[in-house]
Amino acid sequence: MDLYSDDFFMKEAMKEARKALELGEVPVGAVVVCQNKIIGRAHNQTEQLTDATAHAEMLAVTAAANFLGSKYLSECTLYVTLEPCVMCAGALHWVQLQQLVYGASDLQRGYSLVQQPLLHSRTMVKKGVNEQESKELLNQFFKKLRE
Repeated sequence: MDLYSDDFFMKEAMKEARKALELGEVPVGAVVVCQNKIIGRAHNQTEQLTDATAHAEMLAVTAAANFLGSKYLSECTLYVTLEPCVMCAGALHWVQLQQLVYGASDLQRGYSLVQQPLLHSRTMVKKGVNEQESKELLNQFFKKLRE
């Protein structure tokens, strides 16, 4: 039996997203969980690192792989506040992620817009977990950006 729920881990990802917001980054946060333990966590840092690839998912996956000492995350779940983009989905394929759980769908750049499957064939997907909270944070960021 799981000690923690999807809601618990998504709230941890939201904490990361709020860190991104405070730094003026698009507020996306991610945590990687293995055996009910967070082994990687990150938020978007593309502006801070001047690196277009420094998405929350990429940074959290790198942290988790370093923790495990393995390039594969086949027994891990990634919780992320926004649907991964094509780049991140490709990375999730290569690490053979067991499960992807995300909050808000990305109707402009999300991986699901691509017709070909991008995730590993064994990766299970659960979407819409804490979706409203994720959307609100993103809307807050983009509203402020337009002001």
